[in-house]
Amino acid sequence: MRGPGFAGQHAIVTGGGSGIGAALCRALAVAGATVVVADVDLPSAQRVAASLDGPGTARRLDVTDAADVQACVDEVVAEHGRLDLMVNNAGITWGSRTEELSVEQWDRIIDVNIRGVTHGVAAAYPLMVRQRGGRIVNTASMGGLMPAGLITSYCMTKHAVVGLSLSLRSEAVHHGVGVTAVCPSAVETPILDSGQQGGFDGRRYYLTGQGMSKALDPDELAGAVLRGVARDEALVIAPSRSKVTYAVGRLAPGFARRMTARFVGQQMEAMQ
Repeated sequence: MRGPGFAGQHAIVTGGGSGIGAALCRALAVAGATVVVADVDLPSAQRVAASLDGPGTARRLDVTDAADVQACVDEVVAEHGRLDLMVNNAGITWGSRTEELSVEQWDRIIDVNIRGVTHGVAAAYPLMVRQRGGRIVNTASMGGLMPAGLITSYCMTKHAVVGLSLSLRSEAVHHGVGVTAVCPSAVETPILDSGQQGGFDGRRYYLTGQGMSKALDPDELAGAVLRGVARDEALVIAPSRSKVTYAVGRLAPGFARRMTARFVGQQMEAMQ
């Protein structure tokens, strides 16, 4: 990444049409970056791009299509000569008893949440190695740091994103490339209320499980992400209280697992 800030840099944000992705697009534009708002929902991407306080364009992008992701990166390089920031943010969730998930649901969440990220890495990282600079930001979750039943498939994918990010980071540093994983708790986005079945209440689950009275504002999170990226942090964990939760899980894993099992059991009872 050139310099301490983002002015004059060129970024792609997948899943930029809503939620965390849209907030990151707004924050990057304010910071002076040129942003490609990439989303499978083109009208949403266009609305976000039109609202930016800075240069931005909308592009329909299906992150499950590796060729489409590569083409998006190639287009930015053809126009600007480089890509400074690749934000792999697109994601989905399923909330339900694990035995109720279909094979198709497992495949879908793997395609979007894992392959969608690896496609972004495969397209952007070799370019950044050649450039001797750039940064990859992968949106994970606190669910990528802590186990949590009833969102088992989601946590699986987010653990994969964290593992990818931290592993790649140890290699990328030797090429002048930074890698950051974003691990927020509950954020006020459509994902809080999506992918629910069998009586699962995502909003109740995420807020109660993380001891939050309300979800984190996505623009507040975006500010924390940009600060963390500028400081070359490996993990951006937000809000601050979630760092305590993570520390407990690291220092007392048995206790954390027991508390999680108790909470999940309570949520399962509430679903009946």
